[in-house]
Amino acid sequence: MKGIIAIIVIVLAAIVIFNGFYRVDETQQVIVTQFGQPIGGPVTEAGLHWKKPFIQKANYFEKRVLSWDGDPNMIPTKDKKYIWVDTTARWKIVDPLLFLQSVRSEREVHSRLDDILDGATRNEIADRELIDIVRNSNRILEVVEDIDDVEVVISESALEAITPDSGREQITRNILAWSKPRVKEYGVDLIDIRIKKINYNADVRTKVFERMISERKRVSQLYRAEGKREALDIEGQINKDLQRIQSEAYREAQEIQGKADAEATNIYAEAYNRDPEFYSFLNTMTTYRQALKDKTFLILSTGSDYLKYITGYGPEGK
Repeated sequence: MKGIIAIIVIVLAAIVIFNGFYRVDETQQVIVTQFGQPIGGPVTEAGLHWKKPFIQKANYFEKRVLSWDGDPNMIPTKDKKYIWVDTTARWKIVDPLLFLQSVRSEREVHSRLDDILDGATRNEIADRELIDIVRNSNRILEVVEDIDDVEVVISESALEAITPDSGREQITRNILAWSKPRVKEYGVDLIDIRIKKINYNADVRTKVFERMISERKRVSQLYRAEGKREALDIEGQINKDLQRIQSEAYREAQEIQGKADAEATNIYAEAYNRDPEFYSFLNTMTTYRQALKDKTFLILSTGSDYLKYITGYGPEGK
């Protein structure tokens, strides 16, 4: 009988001890409640902790960043274009006690985020032109040029410019700024919100595509103009180099020809000085070959030097 009682006591003690200890993970935070009422502050330190068995309960909440994905909503823009907007957000439980007292569960806070974020998104979209929503900046084409060893970014603006306080990035910042203080009452910190996707209905899609095509055509023309300018620069440099090479080659050829003519003149002069009579005879024979062709008639005086090697008579009557 004593053994049975000891076993029962041990089992009850084990049940009490097992129910009294609870474990907190690195990714969790705990609020201990007694009969549904919070007891003490949040437990955020990882490890084993003790609570009163049976009458106290450990309520676990995430410490990590959580996601919220809203349902796509059809929203009219300021210029009466209907678009489907799909948003996503990231949030975190920063005050688990307030979270427990206000919403108690992640499902409930998701419902509250649906109301707050969808409403803020609808208000922002309805107050903006379509072009302000689909674009984040006015830059369509960016060209980096090296001017005097300094890289300069030259931007080309879009056909339809967005206002300075618009653009998708600014719209999401406005939604975040409006929604962030409104979710604090649930013990939640809204970290970021983004427009995940925008779809157009059939009426809007055609106009958007036409605008995109016109802008892409203008950008392609800019690229072609830039390419033509580069081609002209390259062609001009090639022509410049070609002229320089040709002028240098012509100058060098003239120098070589001049040296050759001078050398030939020196050789002729030296040969003439060695035997002037032979040189005169050789030149006269050359002129005979060139001048006296078939059916050629020459009328010369008997005293002409041109006849002295044919007739044997020169101007001196020899």
